Amino acid sequence: MSSLRNSRLIKRAIPMVLAALLAPAMAAAFTPFVVQDIQVQGVERVDPGTIFTYLPVKVGQTFTEAEAATAIQKLYSTGFFSDVKIDARGNVLVVSVAERPTIAAITFNGMREFDAKALTKSLAQVGFGQGRVFDQAMLDRAVFELKQQYLAKGKYGVQVNPVITPLPRNRVGVSFDIFEGGVATIERIDFIGNKAFSAGTLEDQMELTTGGMMTWYTGTDKYSREKLEGDVERIRSYYLNNGYLEFSMEPPQVTISPDRKHIYLTFSLHEGEPYTLGQVDLAGDLLGLQDNLQPLLTIKEGETFSAEKTNAVAKSINDYLGSLGYAFANVNPSPSLDRDTHVAQLTFYVDPGRRVYVRRINVGGNTRTRDEVVRREMRQQEAAWYDSSSIQASKERIDRLGYFSELDVKTDPIPGSPDEVDVNINVKEKPTGMINLGVGYGTTDKLMLSAGISQDNAFGSGNSLALNINTSKTNRAAIISHTNPYWTQDGISKTTSIYYRRLTPYDVSDSGSLGWYSNESMGLGLNFGVPISEVDRVFAGFTLERNSLRDMVMGTNLDNNPAPLAYQNFVREYGETTNAGIFSIGWAKDTRDNAMAPHKGGYTRLAADISTLDLRYYKLSGQQQYFLPLGRAFTLALNGQVDWAKTYGGDSKPFPVIKNMYAGGIGSVRGYEGASLGPRDTLTDTFLGGSRRIVGNVQLYMPFPGASRDRTLRWFLFSDVGQVTTTDNSGCPQGQDNRVADPCGWKYSAGIGLSWESPLGPLQLSVARPLNSKEGDQKQMFQFQIGTGF
Repeated sequence: MSSLRNSRLIKRAIPMVLAALLAPAMAAAFTPFVVQDIQVQGVERVDPGTIFTYLPVKVGQTFTEAEAATAIQKLYSTGFFSDVKIDARGNVLVVSVAERPTIAAITFNGMREFDAKALTKSLAQVGFGQGRVFDQAMLDRAVFELKQQYLAKGKYGVQVNPVITPLPRNRVGVSFDIFEGGVATIERIDFIGNKAFSAGTLEDQMELTTGGMMTWYTGTDKYSREKLEGDVERIRSYYLNNGYLEFSMEPPQVTISPDRKHIYLTFSLHEGEPYTLGQVDLAGDLLGLQDNLQPLLTIKEGETFSAEKTNAVAKSINDYLGSLGYAFANVNPSPSLDRDTHVAQLTFYVDPGRRVYVRRINVGGNTRTRDEVVRREMRQQEAAWYDSSSIQASKERIDRLGYFSELDVKTDPIPGSPDEVDVNINVKEKPTGMINLGVGYGTTDKLMLSAGISQDNAFGSGNSLALNINTSKTNRAAIISHTNPYWTQDGISKTTSIYYRRLTPYDVSDSGSLGWYSNESMGLGLNFGVPISEVDRVFAGFTLERNSLRDMVMGTNLDNNPAPLAYQNFVREYGETTNAGIFSIGWAKDTRDNAMAPHKGGYTRLAADISTLDLRYYKLSGQQQYFLPLGRAFTLALNGQVDWAKTYGGDSKPFPVIKNMYAGGIGSVRGYEGASLGPRDTLTDTFLGGSRRIVGNVQLYMPFPGASRDRTLRWFLFSDVGQVTTTDNSGCPQGQDNRVADPCGWKYSAGIGLSWESPLGPLQLSVARPLNSKEGDQKQMFQFQIGTGF
């Protein structure tokens, strides 16, 4: 690299050296004379005044050959000219120049890896750009820069051929014909000097990998200089986190095969010995808060030194001081090494700086979203002491709005006011309106079509408007909803919705057709959400609903394909059309780090529904999820859900079958057909569901081979348990002729699955085996679903 750079400097210097050597020859021999006039010939773009500034003589002064040589050297050094001559015609000084052409345009042919504008800007930074003077040395430098850009992407087979096209008025067009070639893949990774950790363990810390089963998708086997630099830091951090404070690493050796298709990486390590922690102390200006800071020292004497834990302690102290108004506190951990005993004494030096308060909160970058939409998420107040925890909470709340693609929150000091700061919030808005057209497929609902239009930030107000339509073989739904997240200034939300649903329950008769009935529901709902903390919310609402059973075929003659007996009994008890007023109340707590692919945290939801008018029942629901990280790439997920419903009143009516709950299939107990758990109709064997449902799931997410850092693609082992039964006196119907042995018993299953956030939507595949199936159970080993999340 250095030799190449030196050769380019030599190329650049050759014209200037030649000018110095040949200057006397370029200047016609003459005896010194008094200049009466100066003429400039050959200029087209360069102003003649520019040439005059480089001449060491003016009209009326004596001009010598030595001055002529000096003038030629200076004119060459400008880079504007390819040829310079000076001669005398009588007492007239004549300067003849040949200008270098200028670059009129730069184009790229065959380039797909980079954006042309970005690459043009990169070339301009090395002095090669539109409007610049064309120079062969600069062209060589531009070719070198282009190749470097491709080499950083791992494309070692790139070829760059410049084509120069002369244009009128002494201009040229420069076109780079680029053959990008393929990205060199990593064939082997070697480690030298590693004793404490195996090569496999160190490779697990890296983003770059050798080829594997899924690297066609992840691309981690394709060499990249940026990724390699990141891997070097990850390996260094791994050693420092395991106590190797004297660890060092030489720059990795990157070797390419002769055909430029394969890369070989070699890391030379010097591990040293692991250190344990000695005494851990605080020092500096502690502001009399030592009793408050001491509990933050979560690392103790005798532990293996960990840079990660040490930095976490420093951050905790810094955050604590920041919450007290010390915005510019500095906490510096300083280990003192005893190389004989391999013990590190650790001291945290604290410099709190000055305590400051927030003068003003400024919002910028929002062209459509109103300032108040951002400001109402702020937990830091103006004219109050600076609080870093409130700043962080504010940033998270603004980010969760989903209105902005970029969010930057900075604390800037006020010049001349050492105890004041401004909080500047800069956002970049993204489109919040969306039109969705989707197709999904499930082993239960078969083909699913969906369409919707939504606006999450209508007119910049922060309100949400949505229209969604879904249809499948057994379900149809249309929902219109409006949400005002700040119906009151305290953050109480209000959601108004109107919906239509049509459900045709499952039929497992030999004909395989759907039952001759359907349940249509139309409703209008009003719900409120009241935040009681940053992660807790209480909700309450009321829904007015009208249910109609259509296409009912009464009787017990199977030749007429009648409706299930349970639905016939419902019509006799309640009528074909019923009205219900449903009051809802509940509480939810969400601490998950990600809603789609959680790695840690939990989700809790408790809810109660009470229905009045024609359908009088109550339903209690509870759900608890835990996501426990097992290392960096493994996650143990636990889910439990209980629903329990019963009618009330003195007439002792059975629980309405149209409000039954179902289980079985993806989302509950895999290995059994969807919605197949629980009672069966004694006339048609239709799945009836039940008024009590219990579901439990244990799932271990693991990185997919070759995609260890891609959390959108994971495989998992799981075990499910569930039960659907009744809470009234109807017992547990076992289907026609009691052909199902134990429909209301506990069902267990276990299996393996794949989860992928695909471009078409969430995809989940599972292969499960029922562990205690009985006669008559509807089993389904392979199940998959596209277009909905688990």
